[in-house]
Amino acid sequence: MFSLSELRQAHDLVRRFLPPTPAFAWPLLAARLGAEVVVKHENHQPTGAFKVRGGLTCCDALSRGAPRVEGIVSATRGNHGQSLAFAARRFGLAVTIVAPHGNSAEKNAAMRAFGAELIEHGADFQAAREEAMRLAGARGLHAVPAFHVDLVRGVATWALELLTERPDLDVLYVPIGQGSGICGAIAARDALGLRTEIVGVQSAGAPAYALSFEAGRAVSTTRADTLADGVATRAPDEEAVAIIARGAARVALVTDDEIAGAIRAYWTDTHNLAEGAGAAPLAAALKERARLAGRKVGLVLSGGNIDFDLFQRWVAKAPETAAAA
Repeated sequence: MFSLSELRQAHDLVRRFLPPTPAFAWPLLAARLGAEVVVKHENHQPTGAFKVRGGLTCCDALSRGAPRVEGIVSATRGNHGQSLAFAARRFGLAVTIVAPHGNSAEKNAAMRAFGAELIEHGADFQAAREEAMRLAGARGLHAVPAFHVDLVRGVATWALELLTERPDLDVLYVPIGQGSGICGAIAARDALGLRTEIVGVQSAGAPAYALSFEAGRAVSTTRADTLADGVATRAPDEEAVAIIARGAARVALVTDDEIAGAIRAYWTDTHNLAEGAGAAPLAAALKERARLAGRKVGLVLSGGNIDFDLFQRWVAKAPETAAAA
């Protein structure tokens, strides 16, 4: 997707606004997994998630285009919208974000605090995305999709940092929402000429990308039944599917109970709070523990934006049997 030079240029831009995030080896997680493990802490970003990197490269490109874009619109479940709001303010762009009804109240509040006009519409992400496209035409705004080359170029810098620091990783687990995170990881690995196995992770209740990976083409689903909103996707991006099909080893599926167990594991072993999508890679690694013995494992904790009410309802009050998983 990108040359190493292009990724380094994107990293230089991101570094103007954000320091690199840490990559820590946690001994309790290593004991839990039975393997050496390194966690890339994108939950330490000012928006609480990795997507802010892509927002910066996207808004930079739009601000330098001709004719100049004055306003943008996009749909989100939260982290993508926060990234665009954070970045748009820095490049003098107005931003309108459409989120589905029932979206995270705390993510909605954060998007407004970063300067977005927030509109609630529809029952899920797909409905919000369709409304964002309608608003683009009605208001003369530039529509920013959840997956685009300018977004992926910035998002890929998290993996560039990790794989430059740890080129010896055997396997890297990455959650899949609309695909920018895993496609960025594939791009960084390939640009660096590494052989790291990249495993995508989805919710078993929202397996559109897993189905697409198996079919070799985009396969949509009618529902996305998961509390992990960052991976609640039912309409995959065709370009992302093609990249994942070429560059990923497989797509693993995890249940909401397994994700809740991984959120608890992150808290007890590292005292970091993960959102559902952020914990999904650890959930998958724990599920595949038997195949990881003696290997060097990378996990991206892609975000920590979980509502307190959801944490209480889903994670803190989960059955003891799930807690022991």
